[in-house]
Amino acid sequence: MTSTDRPFRVRMLYHPRIHVPSLDKAEDFFTRVFGRRSTNFSVVMPNPPAPGHSVGYSTFTAISDVLIDSLAPKLYLTGGVQRYPDVESPHLETTGWYVEGVRELYKELRSQGFRLVDARDEILDADEWAGGPSPFYSLKGDAGLPYSFFEVFPFPLDPRVQEGWTIPDISDDDPLGIERASHHTILTSRPERALKLTVDVLGGEVVHTGDDDLRGVTGPYVRLADAVFHFATPRPGSKAAADASGSGPLDVYHAITWKVVDLERAAKHLESTGVRIAHRSDTALVTDPATSLGVPWGFTTDPASGGIR
Repeated sequence: MTSTDRPFRVRMLYHPRIHVPSLDKAEDFFTRVFGRRSTNFSVVMPNPPAPGHSVGYSTFTAISDVLIDSLAPKLYLTGGVQRYPDVESPHLETTGWYVEGVRELYKELRSQGFRLVDARDEILDADEWAGGPSPFYSLKGDAGLPYSFFEVFPFPLDPRVQEGWTIPDISDDDPLGIERASHHTILTSRPERALKLTVDVLGGEVVHTGDDDLRGVTGPYVRLADAVFHFATPRPGSKAAADASGSGPLDVYHAITWKVVDLERAAKHLESTGVRIAHRSDTALVTDPATSLGVPWGFTTDPASGGIR
């Protein structure tokens, strides 16, 4: 199916979600390290939308062209039930996409053998997507991760959906000098499964296949809408392999790498805030997740190392 044949269009990356034990600590991290303020979801939804649904369980942080959702599982209830298990350490959980024509995508995914679930992880077997304010999700076993699919809507905390939005210029007081997101690293033992979803169904393009030596991974880079994904298989003995070790056949959302104007500037600021650098080359570095909100964030000055933009 070509892009012109698809009755839907993937518009942009949805919010990468980090599960955290403490919203306060996540907010402090993004202020201290990234120089960005966060906003609690209760600003948008001060009252429960339905009985048994909690509020104030997430904070949102805009960093260049990415909006990050930090979610505390112990605070997130739907139908009076905690949906996600508690976490002792933060970790990236999943992401998804804003889609124009999400009802048509729903039908296409089901026709391609992808099982879909609702916000309560119940299998959706209707021929048509009923719509509503919540997304539907891919089943982990079929897609590797529970990716979310949302109709484009004017979410007040997402500046990217506002009319005329462009990637902000770097301000002089930006401590890390971030230009934009470079790429997202998804650890997988089955890259063909990821390509079936992102390329064959959603219309992404493989722009490069290769290694990330700092992370010890290799695999295809896929450009989809406004983001690049590295669907990467870890080398034995790498830190990435350790991160993926408990996932079995499922994938792991491992990291986000940022394109920066000056690597030394980024390195000095990270170290000044107590973030250790685990690996470094002339053009890129990776942080120690134990000191950086559970995520081995990447920073690079070389577009080619960041999945081609």
